[in-house]
Amino acid sequence: MEAIVICRGLGKRYGAGDTAVHALQDVDLEIHRGEFLSLSGPSGSGKTTLLNHIGGLDRPTSGEVSVDGRKLGELDKGELADLRLEKIGFVFQAYNLIPVLSAYENVEFILQLQGVHARQRRERARAMLSEVGLEKLGERRPGELSGGQQQRVAIARAMASSPAIVLADEPSANLDSAATEELLALMSRLNEARGMTFCVASHDPRVIEYTRRRVRMRDGRIEADERA
Repeated sequence: MEAIVICRGLGKRYGAGDTAVHALQDVDLEIHRGEFLSLSGPSGSGKTTLLNHIGGLDRPTSGEVSVDGRKLGELDKGELADLRLEKIGFVFQAYNLIPVLSAYENVEFILQLQGVHARQRRERARAMLSEVGLEKLGERRPGELSGGQQQRVAIARAMASSPAIVLADEPSANLDSAATEELLALMSRLNEARGMTFCVASHDPRVIEYTRRRVRMRDGRIEADERA
């Protein structure tokens, strides 16, 4: 399978000397197209740090990350921003929706940034909201939606640009059991039916159980890499 993400010798150090914290240590990882992968481990294991490096939100101290054939370390800020916009979908635990925009407008916004024509934006935003089961709630603002519904809008927004990979950081953190189950079923269906690639950082056993490849981290290193 085609490798969308390649990490080689990835290291991240905060501070120096005796007080230095090694958040990542010599991490090697490949994520292939169509995978549904979880990064798990206790607090401080490095899973969120690794996710942030894959998303180009942080720069490594050593090693390199490639996304869809582009080495992130060779890109300037503008090129990195463009790559994130075109190739990476983000789903955060805090949703990060724009409160003054409707669900429909939140999904459409990223397409506007990409320069997609207005008619195409409208059609794609409607299709994405329908895909996540929110076609009747498109005019509601985030404050008028439940936590689970907001998270589904965030997934629709991440999907809208047809990214190479969707990165989700603790997506179930603010959801109850029923909403978590709905979210995981949705992500699993999108992975199977559309071949979307998901990499999810989570310590939630329910999330990990749904994924088909499970990478467990400890002290900034990969401790285990297993397939369900």
